Amino acid sequence: MAVHRKPRQRSAGGHTVRAAATIALAGAATATAFDGTGHAEPQLSPTQVKAKVDRLYQEAEAATEKYNGAKEKVAAAETRLDTLRDEAARRTERLNEARDALGSIAAAQYRGGALDPAMQLAFSDDPDHYLDGAEFAERAGARQATSVANVRRQLREIEQLRGAAHIELTSLKSRQAELKRHKKTITGKLDAARRLLSQLPAGTRAESGETGSRASRATTGAREHLTTPGAATAKAPNSRAAAAVSYAYSKLGSPYVWGAIGPDAFDCSGLVQAAYRSAGISLPRTTYAQIGAGQRVSRSELLPGDLVFFYSGISHVGLYIGDGKMIHAPNPSAPVRVAPIDEMPFAGATRVV
Repeated sequence: MAVHRKPRQRSAGGHTVRAAATIALAGAATATAFDGTGHAEPQLSPTQVKAKVDRLYQEAEAATEKYNGAKEKVAAAETRLDTLRDEAARRTERLNEARDALGSIAAAQYRGGALDPAMQLAFSDDPDHYLDGAEFAERAGARQATSVANVRRQLREIEQLRGAAHIELTSLKSRQAELKRHKKTITGKLDAARRLLSQLPAGTRAESGETGSRASRATTGAREHLTTPGAATAKAPNSRAAAAVSYAYSKLGSPYVWGAIGPDAFDCSGLVQAAYRSAGISLPRTTYAQIGAGQRVSRSELLPGDLVFFYSGISHVGLYIGDGKMIHAPNPSAPVRVAPIDEMPFAGATRVV
């Protein structure tokens, strides 16, 4: 007969101790991570920093173009609101004049103690004269009724103006909030880029802050060899495009400032807008509107003065000057400069005139 042995029981206390130890270790690891004393994030190489900084600058520029568009809408809404308020004030003034006139008529009637027309005829010494006066009074009453109707109409129009102004004010507040959001995004991206750059040794910091070493060399070359725009303007399709190119050359070295439209600092679309403004042509403020401001041309058809756009979101623009180069305002790390158009993803081109 087989001997049945009693199963060996595990110590509940031992299991509990092991579980508690596991939890404690996990908690310690978590606490260490929260305290910032865990494994440090791997140090980024200069190349990795450059890639991150370039991406942050590109994202900041996309937000800048949205900011520029929102700023235009804020300005337009403010203008419309001021117009509505001015018109409402003028209408209110005319309404008050009409009310005063009606009040004078009513006061005169009250002081005259107007009698029933039949009684007035009965007591009149000259019925013919009374009938003539009654006819005049009827016409005056008709005019008074017209005045009352006019006052009512003016009241309705003023209320409509006030309603439109209220809608415009609501729209304005929404645009202003949008403006603040874009500004916060921009400053956040730029601050992050600056923090990354500050981690690099001084010798590599400037190079990593540039959009690319080729562009840096092109800028130096532009300052030394392209101080006049003669060759580019000679190939421009017309005098206005040539004038825009000449203006862009005159701004080489100007600082990049987001939201700036000159004359001493620019963002990318601000530079292009200012260049054509100097030639007597008004362009939209944002890159995504500027690309639709002229005739689209292919890359192989580019001529000096054409606008060249980059990235899928059309978030960057430069002014083409020939030989595969452009003048543009790159980002806060570099001033207005000459650069090859193949340093960024090409998205399209427009000939303004």
